[in-house]
Amino acid sequence: MGSRVSNVIDRLFNNNQGIDWILFASTLALVGAGLVTMNSFSGENYFFERQILWVGLSVALFFGLSFVDFRFLRRTWIIITLFLISCVVLLFLFILGDVIKGAQNRFDLGIFSFQPSDPVKLVLILLLAKYFSRRHVEIAHVKHILVSGFYTFILFILVFLQPDFGSAIIIALIWVGIVLVAGISKKHLAIIALLGIVMSAGLWFYALEDYQKQRIVTYIHPLTDLQGAGYNAYQSTVAVGSGEFFGKGIGFGTQSRLQFLPEYETDFIFAAFAEEWGFLGVFLLFILFGIVLWRVLANALYGASNFEMLFGIGLAIFIMSHFIIHVGMNVGLLPVTGTTLPFVSYGGSHLITEFVGLGILMGMRRYRRIVHRDDMENELPGIT
Repeated sequence: MGSRVSNVIDRLFNNNQGIDWILFASTLALVGAGLVTMNSFSGENYFFERQILWVGLSVALFFGLSFVDFRFLRRTWIIITLFLISCVVLLFLFILGDVIKGAQNRFDLGIFSFQPSDPVKLVLILLLAKYFSRRHVEIAHVKHILVSGFYTFILFILVFLQPDFGSAIIIALIWVGIVLVAGISKKHLAIIALLGIVMSAGLWFYALEDYQKQRIVTYIHPLTDLQGAGYNAYQSTVAVGSGEFFGKGIGFGTQSRLQFLPEYETDFIFAAFAEEWGFLGVFLLFILFGIVLWRVLANALYGASNFEMLFGIGLAIFIMSHFIIHVGMNVGLLPVTGTTLPFVSYGGSHLITEFVGLGILMGMRRYRRIVHRDDMENELPGIT
């Protein structure tokens, strides 16, 4: 009886018929939460209507990519080509990019703008998945950490200099996460941590803009500049706290409706959602993100090869990094970095990137294998 129930559960959650409907439904619920929150702010509903278009395009790409056989991405020349294109596009930003609030991180294409740092993260995941898919048994050799770190650093510095500190941090976290999964030694981890400290000191003295330094100082002493650099963080925490248990109700968030909360459709949408939905709504939002991460990892662990497995794990790290940083800065635990909340915040670039990543994962799902846990641990020693 027990084995029969186990087989039913396995068929329900781990079938290989293409689309993971639990994953898709969870992402749609998150998208819906964002749309409802945007729709409650003003009568014009500009962001709501534009987001509907991005959602439609993203979902279409998701289903279209789910029918593609992505084994061609295992070819080194394809991955390197994608990496070089990413570098060229990021370089062109410094020439043709549109400057908004001191950051030159997007192309203004008239009817819409395009932020390359979002799809670049997906390219990095593919690059690292390819690199470590054949070298995970040699992860003890520090040269592989250095080589993969060099690729990552190129993208990191090109994004950081825009400056887009939030996206640069996520690029670094993707690399750290995949390297850890691949099985880095504790000694090498300590060396990387030391290098990180040295680099952070160098960035503080020679690379960070004054406003970025002020954000960090405000994070340490948030009440020192409430009318300046600390305003956004303070209003965000007020919005989150004022939601209490049941929230103020859809459309009744005073911090957002009265414009006290800035960038409420993008950088601070979690705070706006928490104010209107309260602790109960936030709890449900966290459950939905938990389901998304669970299904992404579940599909990753049944990948046809190490490449597919590492890609899925990298995609989970990407989503989780965005989620933690966005929520952290909205509740005052992390500095404000302008990071979107996956599937919830307004914006086409990040939404399309997320659904393209999931679409690739669904395409990989069609030719996946069923393996035992012991086999997975032999192939990826970092998985415990």
